[in-house]
Amino acid sequence: MTTTSERTSSRTEQPVIGDDATRVDGPLKVTGGVPYADDLAPRDALVGVLVGSTVAAGTVTLVDTTDALAAPGVVEVITHRNAPRVARPNESAAGRAPVPPFQDDRVRFRGDYVALVVAQTREEAVHAASLLHVHVDADEPVVDLNDPRAVREDDDPVGADSVRGDLERGLAEADVVVEADYATGDNTNNPIGLFAACAQWDGDALTMWATTQWPFNVADSLAEAFDVPREGVQVLCPYLGGGFGSGLRPWPFIHAAAMAARVVGRPVRVVLSRTQMFTGVGHRPETVQRVRLGARRDGTLTAVEHTATVPAALDDDNPEDVVSGTRQGYAVEHLRTDVDQVRLHISPPGSMRAPGEAQGNFALETALDELAVELGVDPVELRLRNYAETNPDQDDLPWSSKALDECLRRGAELIGWDDRDPTPRSMRDGDDLVGYGMAAVSFFYFQQPCSVRLVVRADGSAVVHSSAMDIGTGTYTVVTQVAARHLGLDLADVEVVLGDSSLPASPPAGGSGLAMAITNAVARAAASLLDDLGLGDAPGRAALSGAVGQRDEVSAEATATPPDPSEVGMSPSGAFGAKFAKVRVDADLGLVRVERLVSVVDCGEVLNERTARSQVVGGTVGGIGHALLEHTVTDLHAGPQTGRITNAHLADYLVAVSADVPDLEVEFVGGPDRLNPVGVKGVGEIGLCGVAAAIGNAVFHATGRRVRRLPITPDLLL
Repeated sequence: MTTTSERTSSRTEQPVIGDDATRVDGPLKVTGGVPYADDLAPRDALVGVLVGSTVAAGTVTLVDTTDALAAPGVVEVITHRNAPRVARPNESAAGRAPVPPFQDDRVRFRGDYVALVVAQTREEAVHAASLLHVHVDADEPVVDLNDPRAVREDDDPVGADSVRGDLERGLAEADVVVEADYATGDNTNNPIGLFAACAQWDGDALTMWATTQWPFNVADSLAEAFDVPREGVQVLCPYLGGGFGSGLRPWPFIHAAAMAARVVGRPVRVVLSRTQMFTGVGHRPETVQRVRLGARRDGTLTAVEHTATVPAALDDDNPEDVVSGTRQGYAVEHLRTDVDQVRLHISPPGSMRAPGEAQGNFALETALDELAVELGVDPVELRLRNYAETNPDQDDLPWSSKALDECLRRGAELIGWDDRDPTPRSMRDGDDLVGYGMAAVSFFYFQQPCSVRLVVRADGSAVVHSSAMDIGTGTYTVVTQVAARHLGLDLADVEVVLGDSSLPASPPAGGSGLAMAITNAVARAAASLLDDLGLGDAPGRAALSGAVGQRDEVSAEATATPPDPSEVGMSPSGAFGAKFAKVRVDADLGLVRVERLVSVVDCGEVLNERTARSQVVGGTVGGIGHALLEHTVTDLHAGPQTGRITNAHLADYLVAVSADVPDLEVEFVGGPDRLNPVGVKGVGEIGLCGVAAAIGNAVFHATGRRVRRLPITPDLLL
């Protein structure tokens, strides 16, 4: 796989921060020296193995621990009968924490934790777990989104219900109405690194080494759950072995480790198995969606309706807004969006890269392609004719930055859009049908307050402290670059310390919001520190050392907060982009191969060409999996519904590998965002958005067959 990236002439002429600098943590990673959270945990910690229910609904009536406790090396078995009573933590920016484990006798989904075996070694704990005798009075579960017994909540649980204008009037004014149902499958994040937590108590003080994308929030959660002082809780996770959103919530395995350590009075380490990763750290929920579009013959949209049904776990609060992009995507006077939530006996969903937008964009951009075909209008031109120059979902305020039109035009140019024959099933190469497809994409603006502490030492070098995480996106690197630029230092003169909840508060490494939040906090802290030292911009190491003088160090703390749109007169912009795909479909077998994928992205100021490109490439690979391969399959039809995930391992859960990935072309356009001094916008999720729609639209162009569900598998094309 090769990648290309260019900077077009429209980009700002202002110098780019650390253009294409290599990752500052690269040497540690390639030499195996990265201290992941599980590596930092005490090596003499006891080992806990979680035991999940083998039924999806019911009441635990017996957990016979006699044989397990008698097994070699076993220290304790935690169940709902002897676990500490803990509170369920309240809301956070990433949603409320799931129900803590072992607090009652209910089974809410298959795999719900019913016991934790604590032993000297993992092997001993696994063996003892096999000796447990668990009895559950089983109820018949509801695991199918379409099951009429399911409890449907239509009271706008996700804040997605929206009405603009008069939908029926807009449909009546239309010359053409396109209406269709779409579906997306359940996906599981599946980072390679298994999630782990190790807890150690000292009185009411708790140290936790945990796999998480938000150490500060996990510390808040643990303090609230165990009713201990927050200042005594420290959560450490300086690096992460993959997350993709699965580390955003404080999952029950973390609370289980803390419970066990509290009970036995020693550090306890819990590592999830691969199968437990499918039920223990969230998943992208399936959706059923309906889109109705009205348009005049010239392609002008008169009405848009986008509704969705999404599943939710029992007693959980993690709504998925799959229509947010529709509300602000196009300039249309009459619009309605709505999301209903259905309660099922499934494990709690969570964020997975481009949450909500990945599913919603597929439905909307596929429907727009269908409309373009019906009208005989070029799909790119259709998007441009309905271009939203202002944000229709926010009082028509001007965007703080938007170069989506340039993304569309440049992407079409790169892939040779005008050279294709637009007639479906008209292009062929040997046994392969050839097709082109595209999608316009956006990802919502997300920024939370972020604080940093900037320290300048006596020798003029600097250290940045924040509880923020680097999940592989390059946070260590871009923070180093921004600090170095504002202080006039070389990259080697700046140290960045992250992943410790005792450091200044940070938002999660998720939602494509961290780079914006933390780099602006660094810029503020640098300005404050230089002002205190009486120095101008970027003074350099010698001047900094001289100003510090005889002191060991000087420091400044600063917080970057999101502005009020009404005060600044702008609508905060997330990233925008366009995806163009060329596919080949075997005419006899229905096998889809992606031959080219072009991503043109407006993400504001590109802090680092290398890491930004890497984010788009990685997201695009995930998008290929979302479009063609990934599907977490729950047993629905083998007699009574069991709620068992039938492919809870990497042998049958298919992800995109090198053979599935073509040359990926990435280009950045646009300029710095006007809303923040660094000018940056997030780029983490925009790489995945739109890939499924672009591939699906290309498959239609190649075959003439419209596929309205994901993943697009060969059986749907035969």
